[in-house]
Amino acid sequence: MSIKNTEPVQAETHDEASAQQQTTASTAAAIDATAATDNQPSLHKSLKNRHIQLIALGGAIGTGLFYGSSESISLAGPSILLAYVIGGLAIFLIVRAMSEMSVEEPKAGAFSYYATRYWSKRAGFVSGWNYWFNYILVSMVELAVVGSFVNYWFPAIPQWVSAAFFLVLITAMNLMGVSKFGEFEFWFAIIKIAAVLAMIVGGIAVIIMGIPGVSGVRASFANWFTIGGGFMPHGLLSRGSDGQWTGLLMALCVVMFSFGGTELIGVTAGEAEDPRTTIPKATNGVIWRILVFYVAALGVIMAVVPWNTIDGKSSPFVQIFDSVGVHAAAGILNFVCLTAVMSVYNSGLYSNSRMLYSLAKQGNAPAYLGRLNKRGVPAAAVLTSAAITVIAVVVVFLWPQFAFNYLMSIATIAAVINWSMIMLTEMHFRKAVAAGDGPNELAGRSGQDALDAIHFKLPLAKVTPWLVLAFMALVVVLMCFSPSYRVAVVIGPIWLAVLLIAYQLTVSRKGDTAGASATQA
Repeated sequence: MSIKNTEPVQAETHDEASAQQQTTASTAAAIDATAATDNQPSLHKSLKNRHIQLIALGGAIGTGLFYGSSESISLAGPSILLAYVIGGLAIFLIVRAMSEMSVEEPKAGAFSYYATRYWSKRAGFVSGWNYWFNYILVSMVELAVVGSFVNYWFPAIPQWVSAAFFLVLITAMNLMGVSKFGEFEFWFAIIKIAAVLAMIVGGIAVIIMGIPGVSGVRASFANWFTIGGGFMPHGLLSRGSDGQWTGLLMALCVVMFSFGGTELIGVTAGEAEDPRTTIPKATNGVIWRILVFYVAALGVIMAVVPWNTIDGKSSPFVQIFDSVGVHAAAGILNFVCLTAVMSVYNSGLYSNSRMLYSLAKQGNAPAYLGRLNKRGVPAAAVLTSAAITVIAVVVVFLWPQFAFNYLMSIATIAAVINWSMIMLTEMHFRKAVAAGDGPNELAGRSGQDALDAIHFKLPLAKVTPWLVLAFMALVVVLMCFSPSYRVAVVIGPIWLAVLLIAYQLTVSRKGDTAGASATQA
C-alpha cells in the first residue's frame, strides 16, 4: 500500500474503478437491506451534547490514571509528561479519523460497520469481534477488582458477591435505554472529574505556598528538574542493573494502554441527537482532556511529591491529598475508583452491545443479536455480553495469575489492532469517497471535490494514517522489551489468526447452508 491509495488514482482504468464502486455499493446495500427487513424498533437518537462530552471525558479517566500512573512515573520520571503528550496526540488523530467517518455516516458499531462498508466484510468481522472481545476482557478485570474497593469498607462481603451485584446493576441500567445510559455515565464522569480537579487545585495551592511534603521536600515545579536525576532520569531508553528497560519510550506502552476507551465517541454517534455538532466538539476536546487530566494532574503530583518516592504502594493521588492535609484521602480515592470501575463496565457493556448489534446487521453475528426492544436497546446483545463477562470473571477468580498475565495481554494488543484498523479503514473510506461512493451528501460526488466536501476532515489525511500506523508499530516493538507486555506481542498474531479462521468458518457454514437450501428447493 502507498499514500496515493487515499486519493483518487488517475491511472486506474474506468472498468477497475467501476468494479470497485459496485462492490462497495453492494456491500452497503446488503447491510442496509438487512436492517430494513427486520421491522424492529430503531435505535433511539437520545444522547445529548452533554452526555457525549462527558462520555468522551470519562473514557480517558479511569483506574489507570488513579493507580496505574505510578508505573509510568517510575519508568520515565517527570518526562512521563512528554509521553502523555505524544501518546495523546496519537489518540487524538485516531479519534479524528473515526469521527471523520462518524459525522458523515453515524452508525452503531462504528468502525466495524465502516470496515465492512468501505473495506471488506472480513475486515468488519475482525474489527468488530476484536473490539467486542477487548472490552469483555477489560470489563472482566474491572468487575474482578470491584470487590477489593467494596472490601475497604465492608471486609466481610465476599468479592464475588460484589462483582455479581454490580454486574446485575449495570446490566439493568443498560436495559433502561440509551438516554439512561448517557445520564448514568454523565454523573460517573462528574465524580471522576471533580476528584482530579480537586487534586490539581489543592496541589497548586500547596505549590504556591511552598509547603514541604511528608518527605521534607518543598513543593515546587522545579522538583521536575532537580530530584532523582532530573526531568529525563532514564533517558529515551536504558537498561537498569536489574535487566529491566526503562525510559521515556518504554513508558509509551503504559501510556497508550491507559487511553483505551477514547474511541467510544465513534460508537455513540449512531444514537446521538445531533452527531454533526456533538461528535466534532467531543473529538476536538480529547487533546485538552489529556493535557488537563493527565499532564496537569501528574505534573502537579510530581511537583508536590518527589517522583522517586512514588513506588506504587499507594496511589499518587492519595500521597498528594495527604500532603494537602486531607488524611481521609484513601477513603475518598476508594470511592472515586469504585465509581471509575462502574463507569468502565457501564461503557464497556454499552459499546459491546452496539458492536454485537452492528455485527448481526452485517451478517457477522447471529441474527438474534440485532433485535431491539421497545426502548430501542439491543437487549439480547446486552444480556449476551453480560453473560460472557460472568464466565470471564469466574476465570479471574479461579486462575487470577493466568487471567491477568495472558488475557489482559490480548486486551493490550487488541487495542493496538483496533486503532490500526481505524486508520486503515479511514484510508479506504477516503478512497471510496473519491471514487464517488461516499455516504449521504457525498454520494455521487467524486475526486477532490468529494474529499473537500467532507465535513470533519482528518488533518493532513494523506500522511496522518501512515504516521499513526508507524507509531503503533513502534509501540509493538517497545512492548517486546517489557516482560509484562512481551506476551501480548506473541499472542497478537495468534489472536488475529483465530479471528480470520473464525470468519472463514462462518463464511463456509453459510455457503453450506445456502447450498443445502438450493438443493432442497
